[in-house]
Formats: sequence, structure tokens, C-alpha cells
Amino acid sequence: MLTRAGVVTAAAAGVAVLAACGGGGSDTPAATQAADGSLAKVADIPVGGALSVTSGSDKLLLVQATAGAVTAYSSICPHQGCTVVPGNGELDCPCHGSRFDLTGAVLAGPATEGLSPFDVHVDGDAVFAGKA
Repeated sequence: MLTRAGVVTAAAAGVAVLAACGGGGSDTPAATQAADGSLAKVADIPVGGALSVTSGSDKLLLVQATAGAVTAYSSICPHQGCTVVPGNGELDCPCHGSRFDLTGAVLAGPATEGLSPFDVHVDGDAVFAGKA
């Protein structure tokens, strides 16, 4: 009986470890597209920081490194698919500690590739998916 309980416990622990290394990430809420189709208002994206949003099925980080200059990157970590979240002046993967700068480039691994860029444009005070 104890052997069987140990196997069940080990199996449950294995599932928990696999879940932690999988695609999840953070529970940080992401903004979704507004009724006008915009991803966010420029004012909602911190200067020198980022905002998590979704566009359809794409999880994105809208970055405003300098005032008025908005870029976007996939928030899917190239290491193992976890969700990267805005950090303090950088972009952080909570699963394994990869860190990216506001251009999506790797600051610290284990990720060896940067975040994938995503086309966005600013129209008035709002950010929209796609090129202008």
C-alpha cells in the first residue's frame, strides 16, 4: 500500500513539474481588443515599459521604450513557450528566468533567441495590429 501511494505521489509531482515547465506563465491579466479594434491606448502603455494584450489568439507585449514610439512583440518565450510579462524596464519570463530588453533582445537566458516582433501602428491615440 505504501509503495502504491509513493508512486501516485511521484506521478502527481511529475505532472506538477511538467505543468510548471510548459506553456503557462503568469496570471497577469492582458487587455483585449476594444470595440474600435484597437489593442490599447498609447497612454495605457507605460513609457519605458510594456503592456500585455491579446490580438485574436496572439499574446503580445506592447512596448513604449520612448514616449510615442510603440512596438510589439510576441509574449511567447522562445525557450519553452511560457508567457513573458512586463518587468521593471524589461520583459521577464517567470517560468525559467529569461529576461529581454524593450527591443525583445535576450538580456539573460536560458532563452537564446529574442522575442518575435509583431506589426502594430499608432493611429491617433490608439495602437492597432498591422502596418499603417
